[in-house]
Amino acid sequence: MRKAGAAALAAEAMRSGTGEASAKESEPPDPRPYAPLDPGKKIRVGIVGGGFGAAFQWHLHPNCIVRAVSDLIGQRRDRLMKAYRCERSYESLEKLILDKKIDAVAVCTGAPDHARHCIEVLKAGKHVWCCVPACHTLEEAQALKEMKERTGLKYMMAETSYYHAYAMAARDLYRQGAFGKIFYSEVEYSHPLVHELSRWWYDADGKPTWRNGYPPAFYPTHWTAYSTGVTGERVVAVSALGLCAPKIDRVPPGNNGYGVGRNPYDNPFNVTVMLFKTDRGHIVRSKVVFAGTNAGERADLYGTKMSFYTPRATSGQPFRMHGAGAPKWTRLPDYSRGLPEPMRVGSGHGGSHTHLTHEFIAALVADREPAIDVYEALAMGVPGIVAHQSALKGGEQMAVPSFDCRG
Repeated sequence: MRKAGAAALAAEAMRSGTGEASAKESEPPDPRPYAPLDPGKKIRVGIVGGGFGAAFQWHLHPNCIVRAVSDLIGQRRDRLMKAYRCERSYESLEKLILDKKIDAVAVCTGAPDHARHCIEVLKAGKHVWCCVPACHTLEEAQALKEMKERTGLKYMMAETSYYHAYAMAARDLYRQGAFGKIFYSEVEYSHPLVHELSRWWYDADGKPTWRNGYPPAFYPTHWTAYSTGVTGERVVAVSALGLCAPKIDRVPPGNNGYGVGRNPYDNPFNVTVMLFKTDRGHIVRSKVVFAGTNAGERADLYGTKMSFYTPRATSGQPFRMHGAGAPKWTRLPDYSRGLPEPMRVGSGHGGSHTHLTHEFIAALVADREPAIDVYEALAMGVPGIVAHQSALKGGEQMAVPSFDCRG
């Protein structure tokens, strides 16, 4: 897909003219190269959750030391120890946070436990980095915000789409004024979970995991990273509709996992479509699909000066920027330049994992708030919580509360 997008952009650049100016326009400005952090500051990290938690590169950062790891399951603890070349492990998060030599904890546990675990980490006097989403209820959102503010410690949500190269490019262009105003966005996240029930819905012992019947709207940050994460706008209202797609492969006979009493959430939907209004009066249309064959995260951003379209893997739509003043890039900026040399390696979710770990470590070394702090995390996640309630009420428009430091 990237090759197709590059070819289209190159062709457009050739049509627009020739010469030195056109050649320069086709090359995006790359970020400033990595500037080494204070070598005397080392952040000692504990990592909890031996599934997804083993997929990052903490041990490659020159300012990070993996002090200890933890998981309730011994095999997963061993996996973490091997991944991070760490010899110290604990049987639970509760035991790990008692280690006085740990400065910060990466929480990669099941989604329903994120808010509770992060609050425990902060209460123990340690900074926290957490997988998505930040919370599942408005009460959890308030409690998380209050604990972060009470302790003054750092919180970062590890939203992968925020550090997709496309999202970073869109954010840079927006800050430069290239879009004008982004008045409308279409953002989406698709994951064919129904086709992967044996892997995602049940553990090795056949017991349901937290993903079994999980509400699609509870997992909104993969697409809000392309709206809120680009413009900084806040969602103030939402109307949503949900449905349950027909039963597909491997669904247990007589039980599709959706509906009251069929999952821990009493959730009837595996598809949710949402229409949001922002605090600047703009509109965002979103959908989260946990059925069918589509997969991936993408966005179309419509601005007054230019529009920005990310690739659509399932249809073949290439990356494209459109508008009289739109850049005529033949490639995306090389964002790996901003990483420490040892971390310029391939990583998961579109190369985002290395950026997520570096941003957290860099923020702690510099004693600043990370890019996706608690306010950004809640601005990305809370709209989905309210959207699910709207869908349960047949599309009733509902106000989305603010947990922002701005008001």
